[in-house]
Amino acid sequence: MAITQAQIIDALRTVQDPDLKQDLVTLNMIKDVSAEGNKVAFTVELTTPACPLKEIIRRDCEAAVRKVGGDDLELDINMTSNVTSVRKIAQVLPGVKNIIAVASGKGGVGKSTVSANLAVALAKQGAKVGLIDADIFGPSMPTMFNCEHEQPGIKQVDGKNLIVPIEQYGVKLISIGLLTPQEGAVVWRGPMASSALRQFMADTEWGELDYMLIDLPPGTSDIHLTLVQTVPVTGAVVVTTPQKVALADARKGLAMFKQPQINVPVLGIVENMAWFTPEELPENKYYIFGENGGQRFADENNLPLLGQIPLVQGIRESGDNGYPAVLKDDVTSTAFEELAQTVARRVAIRNAEKPATQKVEMNA
Repeated sequence: MAITQAQIIDALRTVQDPDLKQDLVTLNMIKDVSAEGNKVAFTVELTTPACPLKEIIRRDCEAAVRKVGGDDLELDINMTSNVTSVRKIAQVLPGVKNIIAVASGKGGVGKSTVSANLAVALAKQGAKVGLIDADIFGPSMPTMFNCEHEQPGIKQVDGKNLIVPIEQYGVKLISIGLLTPQEGAVVWRGPMASSALRQFMADTEWGELDYMLIDLPPGTSDIHLTLVQTVPVTGAVVVTTPQKVALADARKGLAMFKQPQINVPVLGIVENMAWFTPEELPENKYYIFGENGGQRFADENNLPLLGQIPLVQGIRESGDNGYPAVLKDDVTSTAFEELAQTVARRVAIRNAEKPATQKVEMNA
């Protein structure tokens, strides 16, 4: 007896998304079910193209359907994705599904390196990604993306001039470093820097994006407040090193997002420079800044450790050369790819479990 569409759907009710803890049918992740004789086809729509559990879910679906229909079924399982979002259509960044702030308590912990490689890794895995270099006084993204000599375009839409971001390595990018002379210093008061950030968000043609990353300056400043007052932020990623001094400052950055009037969900902690690994000895680890400081910090604050990025000479060289390390084939590439997958999972879990973040309203 041939298997029916109803039997296929019932079988797939037994398959859970490992992160969201519900079955795929309830989550509306099963599409286009068809059954003709012993030929069965359906689509599984994942919550992100960067899903590391894709093969596990596919195997579980196959096992569930074969349990009902037998081993002689011809199965065609199409794995696609549709990134989740809890953002409502908004005036600012209307086509962006998720806005992720990348922050650190202090400078020098590699926050911009993490932002650049995270953005490229997400794009590499099939997501539509944008990146705003919000470090107005110390922009580094033009160098990291090898586009110091390029300038964004201008496009008129409905009588309004919009900035057209640079696109490099699959990532749409805007930075003050693309708009000012390379040898010049940006000597602005806080309100001017905040105005630049608002323009990057409201007056730039970003189009449809799955993830918008905001590379924030170190510490807590007007820029941070401008961000949360301009758009509802999906979540924040806090970057630190294992070093005690860095962790002390990371606590301050974390505390800012947790303030009741700001209340931005923190997706987790990234421990950068977790250990030093010589490229010629990839199995060796030297904990020159301390060991597992990021893990302890995450545990103390009941947050996940999103990833540990080793300190390798090639990361610095890649940043200077404008070719992000994640595009290479080595230990750092793997670390950044795994970080991207984990961040994408945390965004999907956050969107399933928490309500949409609201813009911060503050009285002067």
